[in-house]
Amino acid sequence: MATSRFIGYLESHKNVTGSACGLVGLVLTFTGVAGPYWPVVVVGLYGAGALIAPPERPPLPDFPDPSAQLARLRDDFEKLGSYLTAIELPPAAAGRLTELNQLLAGLLDPQVTHDLAQDPEGVHILSRAIRQDVPEAVDTFVRTRWWTRLAPGTEPPERHLERQLTVLQEEARGLAANLREAEARRQEAHTRYLEDRGRSQSS
Repeated sequence: MATSRFIGYLESHKNVTGSACGLVGLVLTFTGVAGPYWPVVVVGLYGAGALIAPPERPPLPDFPDPSAQLARLRDDFEKLGSYLTAIELPPAAAGRLTELNQLLAGLLDPQVTHDLAQDPEGVHILSRAIRQDVPEAVDTFVRTRWWTRLAPGTEPPERHLERQLTVLQEEARGLAANLREAEARRQEAHTRYLEDRGRSQSS
């Protein structure tokens, strides 16, 4: 530990800057400017250099880029699909879930993920739906349905599930619409660029 700290200090900005200033002190010594007090001058310049050196910047955390996040998200979506196939849902809720899964699968398509990777908020929405919202909605329905069978009379849990899946479906559709609009704007911008370039070349 002590050795690594020592090596780290040798490579630090403080030591590099201080050493450079100390070399200036040695030059002054050899030229006779420092006189008999050259050790004080060298040490003083080294200390001054160490004080004015910029602070050390720790390396940034190595977080996965959006493309890597989406690759992991595809794996998690497959896990979610395996979980959902083991759950028996009412027809209406099952239909909603199928539509939602088709939307999520479309958003995870490799042809789309390039655009999605440029939208951190979109990646967050998709990740939250797959890793949290959908499994929690289905699991809550399964647990509530069991208690409803023991104590009937409350609102059927499948209605809440249908409402939850509807909200998630609308959220996914909104994400898809935003990506489509972004792609349309990019296409329009490229069209204007080509048209402006053509006009400038013909003039």
